[in-house]
Amino acid sequence: MANLSVELCGVNLKNPVIGASGTVGFGREFDEIYDISVLGGISTKGLTLEPRLGNPVPRIAESRGVILNAVGLQNPGVDSFIEKDLGWLKSKNVAIIANVAGRTLEDYAQICAKLDGLVDMIELNISCPNVRAGGMALGIKPENVFEVSKITKAQLKKTPLMVKLSPNVESIATNARAAQEGGADCISLINTLTGMAIDIERRKPIIANNTGGVSGAGVKPIAVRMVYEAAHAVSIPVVGMGGITCAEDALEFIMAGATAVQVGTANFTDTMAMPKIIQGLNAWCDKHGVKNLAELRDTLILN
Repeated sequence: MANLSVELCGVNLKNPVIGASGTVGFGREFDEIYDISVLGGISTKGLTLEPRLGNPVPRIAESRGVILNAVGLQNPGVDSFIEKDLGWLKSKNVAIIANVAGRTLEDYAQICAKLDGLVDMIELNISCPNVRAGGMALGIKPENVFEVSKITKAQLKKTPLMVKLSPNVESIATNARAAQEGGADCISLINTLTGMAIDIERRKPIIANNTGGVSGAGVKPIAVRMVYEAAHAVSIPVVGMGGITCAEDALEFIMAGATAVQVGTANFTDTMAMPKIIQGLNAWCDKHGVKNLAELRDTLILN
């Protein structure tokens, strides 16, 4: 079997497969189906300073090859996570990536200060509407990406910072560089695209929030292209995600320059998706005589 282990900002992952934020909760539900210690890591559901109930229902809609969601960051709050879930997660021998979100820069800073040294990595969700940006997500403009990266990195003395980039931007390469210049140790992408689904009988949006984030197999070509562009714009590691459903999908991201991958929507259609992807990576490497998965990183040959 191939060596699937990877090092991400000094954090050792037994394999490159990470459960994407918002799709695996804090791991407990999936651990009832399989031992989540087989995973490389888990990115928690987005954590905010205070508990959030999320958006009104309906907040998930299905379309061809994708889903649309506007859950609204429902979560118990960072303090509850530290008290009730962190200890259990640590017992599972899996890299813990705490995904955090805020309404202001100060929110992000406070959450990061609380989590510094308690988790393996922080992942900033900067696709949330931001109060001081007039409702615009912090992840849209490169100057805001730089600012939120800088203020949160200043709070982290022990824990590496991963910044999760929005695809709803003019230049993903520019925003990737802004995150790096702000102090990010790593970037992850893509977060969801913005979309809408309409009930043609009612002539109204299906989702109560009107618009939501689009994810699933249908977004993979966009995600692969953006990961390639970002990986070649920065010198820090890149974690790729967006539409990964099988080992072959994960390999596309790795060959495009990703060090690791996150799997999200696929977990809803197949609860065993991530263990199958890990097994598939081993099988592909064995078939092609690859001894170390790292050999495949950034090996894309352009036409």
